[in-house]
Amino acid sequence: MRPDWINKDYYAELGVKKDASSDDIKKAYRKLARANHPDSNPGDEAKHEKFKKVAEAYDVIGDPEKRKKYDEVRTLGATGAFPGGFGPGGFGGGGGRGYNFEDLFGGGGAQTGGLGDMFGDLFGGGAGGGFGGRRTTPRARPIKGADVETSATIGFTDALDGVTISLRLTSDAACPDCNGTGGKPGTKPRVCPECEGAGYVVNSVGGAFSMNETCPRCGGRQLIYDEACPTCHGSGRGTSARTIQARIPAGVKDRQRIRLKGKGAAGENGGPAGDLYVTVHVTPHRVFGRKDDNLTIDVPVGFDELVLGAEAKLPTLSGSPVTLRIPPGTPNGRTFRVRGKGFRRPDGTVGDLLATVEVQIPAVLDADAKAAVEAYRAAMAGKPLRTSLLEES
Repeated sequence: MRPDWINKDYYAELGVKKDASSDDIKKAYRKLARANHPDSNPGDEAKHEKFKKVAEAYDVIGDPEKRKKYDEVRTLGATGAFPGGFGPGGFGGGGGRGYNFEDLFGGGGAQTGGLGDMFGDLFGGGAGGGFGGRRTTPRARPIKGADVETSATIGFTDALDGVTISLRLTSDAACPDCNGTGGKPGTKPRVCPECEGAGYVVNSVGGAFSMNETCPRCGGRQLIYDEACPTCHGSGRGTSARTIQARIPAGVKDRQRIRLKGKGAAGENGGPAGDLYVTVHVTPHRVFGRKDDNLTIDVPVGFDELVLGAEAKLPTLSGSPVTLRIPPGTPNGRTFRVRGKGFRRPDGTVGDLLATVEVQIPAVLDADAKAAVEAYRAAMAGKPLRTSLLEES
């Protein structure tokens, strides 16, 4: 909502009636925008200016909510709520006696009330907004703080159970000397002349369309200072160093990115803080590995254990060891599943322990072991294992 709406007839700018439909307004805007677009009229300043006015008009009456408030303001002026109508210098241009702008809107010395109170909502009133002595400064919009990126390294067991870690963060923050205003402490701001306190400007984006962009002069703050803050040189920004406690959830994977809401840089003008994104690095384990949400382990076994069957005790990360029963005739490389001994998933369920048996071949045999292997070879001599490889297919 902008005060200059009072003296601007956006319907006339687009050449439509006040009761025109949204479609009629859109058609009129597109027609005028095409005819006056800077790309089609290089060097024609008059058409360039017309294009800006057409875009500004459509930005207001092309939006149902803005159009409703704009019509309310214009109606009050047309019905005499503003004596003397709209004149070149504001009000009182209708030939009769003039009216002081501040008197009408509740300004001027100790006077209180006035039409300024009626327009509190329409013009963003309240302390520091709208018209008159109490309403000359727009209220800056809340701005969300910046998101912050960091990384952390945790142990394999910590990834299984979850862990709380301390993080030292350095992030963007409001300048401590000017509190984010960008102005020299002790000086007063004034309304940005570029955007007239709106915080944005209307720019064309090609064709018959335009869009609102953050004002390049005030950066969306709506206000500017003639003297910049010597600490931040007018940017309004500084750095903040702090230590926070961050909870890394159970089951986190290596290189997983965790979002911690509201743990980023502080917001401006009462805006919410940004978020913190932590990339987690998990150190490998000496015994265990990971596959999805399952723990993995390679179990060394002897040839006789696979042939005759055996029992093997396996370690776990979540409690006491478990016993793995290997049935007779188990092939080398088979994987057994032990339920509920893996990583915790986000839904509360738990993965498994995957144990893969691997035959260990001794490099040296004593006399008795060697004799036993030779006896086994002799017993299997009539059952060659590679006969099928030599058969013609």
